[in-house]
Amino acid sequence: MTIQKISDAEWKVMHVVWRLGTVTGNDVIAEIVPETGWNPNTVRTLLVRLGEKGILHVEKTRGKEKDYPTLVYTPLYSQEECIAVHGQNFLERVFEGDTSKLLVHFFKDGSLTPEQIAELRKQLNELEQ
Repeated sequence: MTIQKISDAEWKVMHVVWRLGTVTGNDVIAEIVPETGWNPNTVRTLLVRLGEKGILHVEKTRGKEKDYPTLVYTPLYSQEECIAVHGQNFLERVFEGDTSKLLVHFFKDGSLTPEQIAELRKQLNELEQ
């Protein structure tokens, strides 16, 4: 599967789209602008780019107000699919493809909660069986 590179800003937009499902630009703006302080046009530009990259399906519909067209965005890939592709790329670039180096890094830097560590243990135990 080939999924084009997603920038950090585009990931922020995609997290909103995955959480909400099919969205309009205004839906994403309402979620992201208060958190980031971005200009609404920046969010619209990111949505357009994600559409051009084939990560979002873009459909033009008739809006309710004055019959202006509204763009509706639907993800073409799940969050899991994008993480699988981009996570592997990150792993190769930063940790030379060594998953254990990645895990050790997060254990050592203390950024994992006890709940996350318990979940990792559970997953590792399942893999061993």
